Amino acid sequence: MTITQLKYLLAVAEYKNFTVAANKSFVTQPTLSMQIQKLEDELDVQIFNRKKKPIELTPIGHKIIEQAKTIVNESNRINDIVDQQKGFIGGEFKLGIIPTIMPTLLPFFLKSFLKKYPKVHLIIEELTTEEIVKKLSEGHLDAGIAATPLENEAIKERPLYYEPFVGFVSSNHRLFKSEFITEEDLDIADILLLEDGHCFKNSVLNLCRATKNPDINHFQLESGSIHTLVKLSKEGLGMTLLPYLHTLDLNDADKKLLKEFNNTVPAREVSLIYHKSQLKIQLLEALKSTIDGVIRGAISFHDVKIISPLNKKKAV
Repeated sequence: MTITQLKYLLAVAEYKNFTVAANKSFVTQPTLSMQIQKLEDELDVQIFNRKKKPIELTPIGHKIIEQAKTIVNESNRINDIVDQQKGFIGGEFKLGIIPTIMPTLLPFFLKSFLKKYPKVHLIIEELTTEEIVKKLSEGHLDAGIAATPLENEAIKERPLYYEPFVGFVSSNHRLFKSEFITEEDLDIADILLLEDGHCFKNSVLNLCRATKNPDINHFQLESGSIHTLVKLSKEGLGMTLLPYLHTLDLNDADKKLLKEFNNTVPAREVSLIYHKSQLKIQLLEALKSTIDGVIRGAISFHDVKIISPLNKKKAV
């Protein structure tokens, strides 16, 4: 039994197709099939049911795959241990970022990070929080950037910054003439939200009260992008809340539609997250220090209240 054979097993289990798994593993299909057959013969078990389309794992195959994941992940850590000992900052680093953070944070730090650490091959994916946590647990990602807390014992969280929320209202909205807004002004029947799967939606819902105003039109729309919410709000279809960094790129006319919160400002905690077994500490520290350096001047709010996706609030 070899690590290479186990990697081939994992590829077939993931793609449920020998040809695709071989392509992803950069070997020929006969080579991959031969190595898996050799491993099955050695173990004297059938790992895959090849009669099924797509290919399925046998009952014993499920158990073998789970153990193979652990063995392969741990074998990969050997290089991490050596790099850590040498203080080397380089190699491949896979990072997942949630959609409501990716477009605003990435331009802040990416160029600076790549210039400072040219030996790092950074691979970035836009994923939901649930997808990031799953890929971290399976070893397909090294780290993620998401709204926290997550309350997952296997995932470590290191706060990067606290991003305030800002109201965005049209000129004919009931709150347009208000100099500031408060949490009490927010009404769930009056707010445009992101679709399910976005933790930002949950954060906004945590702020909103149940509708008490009979004059409000009970119209709700959920979209996949903050840009769409801004456009719909400008058409008078409701208000929305924007993470602060999203407001920086608005034109001057749209900035006049922003409404800041009075006194205590609701905000979300944005953190660098990674699996507790992660050993690429130098890369994690390099990424965190780079983001700390560029984001500190962009967000100057101090008195904020963190609204988390888990219906928890805490003062900062």
